[in-house]
Amino acid sequence: MSKNPFGNIGNIVRQAQAMQDQLAKVQEQAATKVAEGSAGGGMVTARANGAMEIVSVTVNPEVMKSGESDLLQDMIVAATNDALRKAKDLMAGEMKAITGGMKIPGFF
Repeated sequence: MSKNPFGNIGNIVRQAQAMQDQLAKVQEQAATKVAEGSAGGGMVTARANGAMEIVSVTVNPEVMKSGESDLLQDMIVAATNDALRKAKDLMAGEMKAITGGMKIPGFF
C-alpha cells in the first residue's frame, strides 16, 4: 500500500483549529487582566487591559493645582503609553505560553 500524501492534513487541520481555539481563549482571559503605567513619579497612573484599552487614568490632585496643563498632558500620554506597553508585554507572555514562542501573524 502506498501512503496517501494528504493523509495527515486532517490531523494538521484539527491541531491548527485546537491551537486557534486555545489562542482565542487566552486572548479572552488576558483581556480581563490589567497593567498599570505611571509617569511623574506616580503623579499620573493609567491602567490598560489585555485588549489594549485604557480603562482608567488617575491624576494626583496636586498636579492639577499646579496649573501646568502642558506638563499634565505630557504625563498622561507617558503613563498611557507605559500602561499599553505593559499590557502588550502581558499579552505576549500569555501567548508565548501557548505558542511556545512561535511568532504567529496577527497575535502579539
